[in-house]
Amino acid sequence: MPCVAGQLLFVSGQVPLDPATGQIVGGDIADTDAPGRSTIWVPCCKAGGRSFADVAPTVFLADMNDFATVNEVYGIVSLRAVPARATVQVARLPKDARVEIDLIATFD
Repeated sequence: MPCVAGQLLFVSGQVPLDPATGQIVGGDIADTDAPGRSTIWVPCCKAGGRSFADVAPTVFLADMNDFATVNEVYGIVSLRAVPARATVQVARLPKDARVEIDLIATFD
């Protein structure tokens, strides 16, 4: 769920769920977050007048061995050679997802 506080937009962590079924999607870490970007993060950013390139996400990984792939994907998505984000390995994510992402964006 998005939350606005002053000129900040906070979007709570999202795992890659198919909104129609509520089930985890994507077998590969490179595509598991695409539904989240299209259904949650991108619309929230657009509503705040921002693009996905303007956010600071925190990436929670079930396996830090996926770090390089996630870094590559976010370099493409954020349109930055070195995307600004924090990445943390965690013991377990909801529904045993491999990745969860939250974000913060600013408004002008």
